[in-house]
Amino acid sequence: MKPLIGVTTYREQSRWGVWDEKADVLHAVYAQTIEAAGGVAVLLPPSDADAALALVGRLDGLVIAGGADVDPWQYGAEPHERTEGWRPDRDTWELALLDAAWEARLPVLGICRGMQLMAVHGGGSLVQHVPDAVGDERHSPGGDEYGEIAVDVVPGTKLAGAIGELGVVSCHHHQGVREHPGFIASAHAADGTLEAIERQDRPFWLAVQWHPETREDAGLFRSLVDAASQ
Repeated sequence: MKPLIGVTTYREQSRWGVWDEKADVLHAVYAQTIEAAGGVAVLLPPSDADAALALVGRLDGLVIAGGADVDPWQYGAEPHERTEGWRPDRDTWELALLDAAWEARLPVLGICRGMQLMAVHGGGSLVQHVPDAVGDERHSPGGDEYGEIAVDVVPGTKLAGAIGELGVVSCHHHQGVREHPGFIASAHAADGTLEAIERQDRPFWLAVQWHPETREDAGLFRSLVDAASQ
């Protein structure tokens, strides 16, 4: 049987047809990439800790998807002037899912915001505005455009086993990971920005700062599906 891979979603005011309502939404490319890798995508809109426990017992893998800034209070920081639009419902929901997934040793892949939240879940903290540190907007050019960043993958890591020595990636973030207790760094951009982290004490607990679903970069999803199949 194909493994079931849960993917977290937004809950946003949305318009389609005659409707202008709150909806649970996510870019379809997430599900399409999971399906292409041999899994079945299950969308996970925000809920509560009890639902997280119930769901994790039925899933084979989990993706923490991209999205809004993480609430700085989750890691004990004052909001930067450019930190905005955080979603307490997603923070609470995804942290509960990570709690349950950790106990169940469920394979987890974090993407962009997902990497940041996984670091915070482990007791880490964030750089609230990457341009302050690197001096430019290359990681998020603005609007719906993706930045193109060259990354160096650390040899011998799970990430290297999944994608090799990857060159250019697509990114869309103004925040990044500063501290990541329990994780090792597995990729950096040339400007020093941390681009991937992973745990060595779990079969698959890995996160990247870029958006692999937007390019021909299915290796991460194949590795997740392979881990979920075990």
